[in-house]
Amino acid sequence: MASGSNKGLDLLSQLLKASGYGQITSTSSGNDARRYINMNEYELCIINTPLIDEFGHELSIKIAESCNSGIILICKSDIADDVSDKLSCYGVCVVSKPVNKAIFHQSIRLVSATRSRMLGLQTENFKLQTKIEEIRLINRAKCALIQYLKFTEPQAHRYIEKQAMDTRQTRKEVAQHILSTYEM
Repeated sequence: MASGSNKGLDLLSQLLKASGYGQITSTSSGNDARRYINMNEYELCIINTPLIDEFGHELSIKIAESCNSGIILICKSDIADDVSDKLSCYGVCVVSKPVNKAIFHQSIRLVSATRSRMLGLQTENFKLQTKIEEIRLINRAKCALIQYLKFTEPQAHRYIEKQAMDTRQTRKEVAQHILSTYEM
């Protein structure tokens, strides 16, 4: 949590504790917040603008681009819509001052739910990327069998499948062995 005023830090700490957050790291500086973000992973980052060394929207963008934290930026109501327009593409939730307790808690729940969904999608994306890399590896092994042993594509496919079954290895392991044999 970053806030340019001690009053803001105290108020936000109370609201966060009421929402079930026990361990709270706070600072009044954007530079200190960046340092904390680089050293630790935070579930939720709250920026109460302005900070002592910057407004805070740059910090929210940095956090959004560098980690998986949920981000809430609190700013004056007369600029909240403009700030929200600029930061919505980064996934930053903008709450206007004065902070309404119910809206703040609702924003925390929304940001937490969005973060959970994003982490689930990242996990799914990682699994899909891994599968794509495996398929590429197997296809390269098939191409090596076609080139060096004059197999047809169905024969190369069948060979890799049969080797995997016979040796109790994955198709990826068989493909890696084939590539280490025929490619240098």
